[in-house]
Amino acid sequence: MKELDTEATQALLNRIMEFELAGVVRYTHYSLMIAGPNRIPIVQFMKAQATESLLHASTAGEILVGLGGHPTLRIADIPESYKHSVKDILEESLAHEKVALDIYKQLLDEVEDRSVYLEEYARTQIAQEEMHGMEVRKMLRDVGVVHAHNEFPSLELLGKKDKKKKEKKQDKKQDKKKKDRDDDDEVHAED
Repeated sequence: MKELDTEATQALLNRIMEFELAGVVRYTHYSLMIAGPNRIPIVQFMKAQATESLLHASTAGEILVGLGGHPTLRIADIPESYKHSVKDILEESLAHEKVALDIYKQLLDEVEDRSVYLEEYARTQIAQEEMHGMEVRKMLRDVGVVHAHNEFPSLELLGKKDKKKKEKKQDKKQDKKKKDRDDDDEVHAED
């Protein structure tokens, strides 16, 4: 077996902690914002996701301390879209799961053939994140959005879509104001 880069592994475990702790906040927020006829089961799902994120953060922290590291007190950034339809929340959840999956894959790359325990830990977490992604994609089918296998929306792309929509709305408002001014000018010119 190769030698484990303890420092790089500790850094990834701290990233996992930060991201999973952000997941606790994210999923708790979602559980509070869900509305509609399917609210109760989706709220339960979001609360379970928050609880699981806390467990994942704690597990990563335990491993980190076991490797001689110091757990972070920070959490990862949590972008807020201010969109709270079930579809929007599920798409953001899917994007969140994609980032988590990517971080766990980075951990696997770092520890593979260096530590059996850490390799198995990373593989288990990857499997769980993939299962979460599948569950959310199945939920999205009910709200009219179908994502192909391994296709995740990006948190960054979701924000860009919102920005483009806002820009289009502003452009339309400006065009309407200009047209109204032109119409007023024509009326005054006729007087």
